[in-house]
Amino acid sequence: MSATSAPNRSSAAARRTGYVVAVLVNAALLYAINIWPGWEAVPFLTDDTRLVLGWVNASIVVGIAANLVYLVRDTSWLKSLGDVLTTAVGLVALLRIWQVFPFDFGDSSFDWPLVVRILLGLGIVGSIIAILVALFSAVRRR
Repeated sequence: MSATSAPNRSSAAARRTGYVVAVLVNAALLYAINIWPGWEAVPFLTDDTRLVLGWVNASIVVGIAANLVYLVRDTSWLKSLGDVLTTAVGLVALLRIWQVFPFDFGDSSFDWPLVVRILLGLGIVGSIIAILVALFSAVRRR
């Protein structure tokens, strides 16, 4: 048995619920990072975190803004362009985190810096691929 049709998008109500949830989760994350308990509460983050915080916050704020736009206008091509924008800002944040590397794992016998570098690298490569896919999608759906 083979499927010949493209998968359907979820219902508008389900998508809008997802957008609202995304806004609420991102707003809570922004609050947790910057106000309470704050990034300073995380024991392995160094004072250099201040050097990446602007891009991390920008990534979260752009995600909130994009989801608010989707609540008003929910078209697939606009969602694809929003994905390009949010992923691009996230990519800049990842690159800045890679550059600054604001982590201190102490004298652990496990090589946490290597693991974090690998994960950051995967995030960077994945973001580049996601941007290309979203650009193709936006052009195709326009």
